[in-house]
Amino acid sequence: MYSRALTAVALCTALAVNTASAISKISAVGSKFFTDDGNQFFIKGVAYQLTSHDPLVDTKQCQLDASMMKDLGANTIRVYHVDPNADHSGCMSAFSDNGVYLFVDLDTFTTQITQDMPTWNQTQLSAFEKVLDEFQKYDNTAGVLVGNEVLTFANGSDTAPYIKAAARDVKAYRDSKKYRKVPIGYSAADIAELRPMLQNYLACGTNTSESLDFFSLNAYEWCGRSSYSVSGYQMLEANATDYNIPIFFSETGCNTVPPRTFADQASIFGDSMSNTWSGAIIYEWIEEMNNYGLVSYGSKVDPKTATDAPDGYPRSGTPTPVSPDYSNLKSQWATLTPSGVKLSAYSASATMTPPACPSSTAGGWAIDGNVPLPTLGQTLNRGAASASATGTATGASATATKKGSASGGKEMAGMSVGLTGVMLGFIIWL
Repeated sequence: MYSRALTAVALCTALAVNTASAISKISAVGSKFFTDDGNQFFIKGVAYQLTSHDPLVDTKQCQLDASMMKDLGANTIRVYHVDPNADHSGCMSAFSDNGVYLFVDLDTFTTQITQDMPTWNQTQLSAFEKVLDEFQKYDNTAGVLVGNEVLTFANGSDTAPYIKAAARDVKAYRDSKKYRKVPIGYSAADIAELRPMLQNYLACGTNTSESLDFFSLNAYEWCGRSSYSVSGYQMLEANATDYNIPIFFSETGCNTVPPRTFADQASIFGDSMSNTWSGAIIYEWIEEMNNYGLVSYGSKVDPKTATDAPDGYPRSGTPTPVSPDYSNLKSQWATLTPSGVKLSAYSASATMTPPACPSSTAGGWAIDGNVPLPTLGQTLNRGAASASATGTATGASATATKKGSASGGKEMAGMSVGLTGVMLGFIIWL
């Protein structure tokens, strides 16, 4: 009897803990994200890659950061590189407990699809599958990305089928394993010459097993005291109107005109865009040499003597708000709470038609309609004549070194000079 009583108590305790830390799962339905309790989900996120190492393995640091993110009003993080063999339970629990979801990139520096020599092979797919295996089990995994800024120049659009092939095979793997339908998408550089062809191509076609579940854009067009029309956001909205899958900003937050006021958030979450766009992820959480940080972990130090500050900026510790950027963003988000639509009402009336697959144009978009996708193991052979890259990146280049405004490119650090240096160490770590 005593043993049964103890077992009952333990079971009740476990159930209580699970209930307390429960978080609604996210799904993509039509052009919107919904929680499993039927509410539309809008992303208020931050890019979270503290170092080139996996940031989701230090439970204590995640607890500190997750608590601060809750204060900020964030409900999402984006992580670019992880180790699928590591234990992420502590960090994922810490973020879940604070109402924070995760979008995670499936690729690494050695498995990413590249524009210079596009290929899609079993090694890449197996690596992507391992990341999905690890993160599909967490209820607060909101989605995964098969690539980040793979296309870097306007004349590289012949790479797009390889992105779609990756999504096709990862979706097939997800479904074969009977995982929940974790949304699978892509994060694009903001290249004016590819608008809206790229986003339409990745969603087009009647075979949903070959199209993305969502599309996201890294756009740094709204700089300083701009506006919905001047910044270029009005054109982004026009291009996305009636889009059939969720679309959101996977990076934004221009810093060429400090301080950052994040005035664009009022358009993204307001009447102008919230019926089409599902929110935004601000670049970035940690302060580095690029001056994009929302928090710091202490004063700058000598990188020659510090073990946790390769560019002089500490990578762990108690997060301290960077003023006034942190408070400016917090104030913006606090006033922006779009109600959205209930899933029951939306699914009963929504009839989303995929966009037409764009036709090729001379000297422009290279893919002519809904062409067959690359098979596993295929490599694109352009030939020497088309090896050089041309075109302009109005928004952001895939090297993440240029973030743009509506009036032209703005040179910025993107993922930062400091993080770029650390990434070299990550390659060795891999």
